[in-house]
Amino acid sequence: MSEEYGANFITVTDEEGNEFELEHLDTIEFNGTTYMAFFPAVSEDEEDNDEEELGLILMKVIQENGEEILSTLDSEEETDAVYTEFMKTLFEDEDEE
Repeated sequence: MSEEYGANFITVTDEEGNEFELEHLDTIEFNGTTYMAFFPAVSEDEEDNDEEELGLILMKVIQENGEEILSTLDSEEETDAVYTEFMKTLFEDEDEE
């Protein structure tokens, strides 16, 4: 985990070895699985770059060789269901305020 940005940011490495920073937004338990929502971290020099659309990234926590790792979701149906659940949680939190 990168301490450069603070505790809510992590550095992940994709299958091709590219590293990038993600800002952790929330974690939920859904259907027996832990899911985490992130936004890509944007540095000041990248803020003006409109070429790349920045959106919500959903990942799930899985066990591999006894350790927890982040993994992409398996299907569009899983992605839709988890996205809907995160949105419910988000709007519940806003309604309580």
